[in-house]
Amino acid sequence: MRAVVQRVASARVVVSGTTAGAIGAGLCVLLGVAREDTGEHSERLAAKIARLRIFEDEDGRFDRSLLDAGGDALVVSQFTLIADSRRQKGTRPDFSKAAKPEFAEPLYDRFCAALRELGVPVETGVFGAKMQIELVNEGPVTIILDV
Repeated sequence: MRAVVQRVASARVVVSGTTAGAIGAGLCVLLGVAREDTGEHSERLAAKIARLRIFEDEDGRFDRSLLDAGGDALVVSQFTLIADSRRQKGTRPDFSKAAKPEFAEPLYDRFCAALRELGVPVETGVFGAKMQIELVNEGPVTIILDV
């Protein structure tokens, strides 16, 4: 499981011209699920992200988490994060390690549920849909996490 986490001032995801989810200050999380991932991975990554200290304290140091800052999370599924582009020939990424939708969606849902159980308000995109994401990256701060 891989996540690209961006600290945002605001973010929203649009599907077919309609806003599916939107947040103010918090984190935009792009989540990729691999074939070997489990529910434990979902829960462990959610806990790591909720507690990731990438919000500034009074001294300007990264010392506050999403939970400390009281921010929201916008979680968007993105299987392309599991792409392997290390092949010696060609330039087409290999997506074979990405989980099939019927396997990935329950783990994506479990990840979102785990964040909510930790006290993080969560908005989402639409799993498997073509989406547009609009965000204002604060900092900019972008972190890539794997479990």
